[in-house]
Amino acid sequence: MRQQSGTESTDDTNQRDTHAEIFIGPDHKESHIPPTSYDLKKAYLEVSESAQNYPISKCQIRGLDYVVFVKGSGPHTVNYGYAQDKPPKEVIVSRKCAEAVLRGAQVYVPGVLACSAHVEKGDVVAVSVSVEQPGQDGGWVVDPYFLERKGLYIGQGTTMMSRAGMFRVLKGTAVDVNDRVFKLPSFHDVLEGEIFLQNLPSIVTAHVLEPQQGEKILDMCAAPGGKTTAVAILMKDKGEVVAVDRSHNKVLDIQKLAAEMGLNCITTYKLDALKAVRQRSESNDMHTASFVAQEGSDKDSTGNANFSNEQATQTTKACNAVLPKSIQGVINGRGRSHCLGGRVEKSEGFYPNSFDRVLLDAPCSALGLRPRLFAGEETIEGLRNHAKYQRKMFDQAVQLVRPGGVIVYSTCTINPGENEALVRYALDSYKFLSLALQNMALIGASKDDREEVEEWEWLRPGEEDLVQRFDPSSPLDTIGFFIAKFNVGPKDD
Repeated sequence: MRQQSGTESTDDTNQRDTHAEIFIGPDHKESHIPPTSYDLKKAYLEVSESAQNYPISKCQIRGLDYVVFVKGSGPHTVNYGYAQDKPPKEVIVSRKCAEAVLRGAQVYVPGVLACSAHVEKGDVVAVSVSVEQPGQDGGWVVDPYFLERKGLYIGQGTTMMSRAGMFRVLKGTAVDVNDRVFKLPSFHDVLEGEIFLQNLPSIVTAHVLEPQQGEKILDMCAAPGGKTTAVAILMKDKGEVVAVDRSHNKVLDIQKLAAEMGLNCITTYKLDALKAVRQRSESNDMHTASFVAQEGSDKDSTGNANFSNEQATQTTKACNAVLPKSIQGVINGRGRSHCLGGRVEKSEGFYPNSFDRVLLDAPCSALGLRPRLFAGEETIEGLRNHAKYQRKMFDQAVQLVRPGGVIVYSTCTINPGENEALVRYALDSYKFLSLALQNMALIGASKDDREEVEEWEWLRPGEEDLVQRFDPSSPLDTIGFFIAKFNVGPKDD
């Protein structure tokens, strides 16, 4: 679940509610049945205790009674104690770290870029963000030391380690942020293994897939694992959910989450979704041997990571391609280039028609995410490149799903070229595909909206009613998101 911020202004006169959705996992470990009212009540009380002073409500949507909403508030004015010729001690964080802080997270060591001199544990520091700036060559430059600081402070907190400590270790809490521009509770270490923070549209996506017990399901871009675990729980941990991602560290994250939630039906592999199909003419076994990456290796930097809607602190390969590789660490945080080590099995791909259902939560421009402190790297050409990658991944998904199966395609962008245009491509390219009615349909564009927005030119009459487009400005107040579901008919030989 992501905790969401609706605006980035720091003016108290323009406050907006912010909110978050908490997915409370059903008790699948023993009974394989949905949680009892006692289980939900107990979890609800513990979440309430962790989110004191924040309004909490149970989700009223049919079938989502295990979801809780936590409302925050903001923007608020923060007094940083700035005096003439004596600026406050300061910790400068990466943009991705800052976006997470605005959603309620603390400042963790991997996101720290710079720190004032003589900072010791227990000091009060201002937290500011380094945002890309226009460079002389017409590109974008990230410099944590640039002088223009107005409007870039996001909170104030207490250091949990000294300046030297922040740059000596690879993990841990650097700053406990206790005075925020946007106030949302942190759920770090709260009910670990029992709850998962997730956006509402992401939860809906797992339901739209309608996984059944005993099926074999593929999650093609699975990290960080929120949808993967949600699908496994809906299957009551009976069947097989294959979760793949191209990043070693992200596969480890999925493994960790599955273990925390006590799920046994999830199998993880390191695999590029663009190379997910393996032809039967190949003689090798389906999967290669496991391997162990060494601690400190620079393999699988998240600079080339897939962008899922649950990864608010990550960016896309296509998006990053227009920025110099040398500044990727500054955008994401220095710690994101370190391999965490650990055992990850590598896959050579899967044979055609291997899966009953395929979930493709595709890497995208992420224009629906909130907050988003910078989107200047997105260009028209970059948006077109996203669509090209998505079509190639969808082609892989079509080959991997069996006749009679289901494909669910989702993104966290509001760009119709990556959403409705993909639907048109799918239906025109594969005559055995058809749009399916979604069992949990929360959002649909009104007729008046469709008459005003050109993007609907990709959808024919009646098709627009079979997709879900979540609008950040709608009363439901979610991130921007898109979901399409396809039924797979008999394939041509």
